[in-house]
Amino acid sequence: MGKPKQERRLAENEALAVATLIRTSPRKLDLVAGLIQGMAAGKAVTALEFSPKRIARTVKKVLESAIANAENNHSLDVDRLFVAEASVGKHLLMKRLQPRARGRAGRVHKHFSRLRIVVREREEAA
Repeated sequence: MGKPKQERRLAENEALAVATLIRTSPRKLDLVAGLIQGMAAGKAVTALEFSPKRIARTVKKVLESAIANAENNHSLDVDRLFVAEASVGKHLLMKRLQPRARGRAGRVHKHFSRLRIVVREREEAA
């Protein structure tokens, strides 16, 4: 029985990878995600490899996962892939307490983010 199969939300020439619970604020992650948007997939991996930001390693893993999904699941040409979309969203906010002076407590917010990368195959030049 079960549920009916859902239709694919992406186009036939697109592949997707999503990472949830990334331990950084969405604001910091968006700086790195904006860096690779619109780039060719190979150049984007190289740019992330040499980026000084700590979170660039995680973004690189998600991008490589999207490239692998395109190649293995959707039979797309890896050499013609580019980053069509790199969107960042809020995920979780853990609230912790930090001891302060005179018996008080200060709040510490630990932000988590989610990252969605869509790679698309370029059309053939006419």
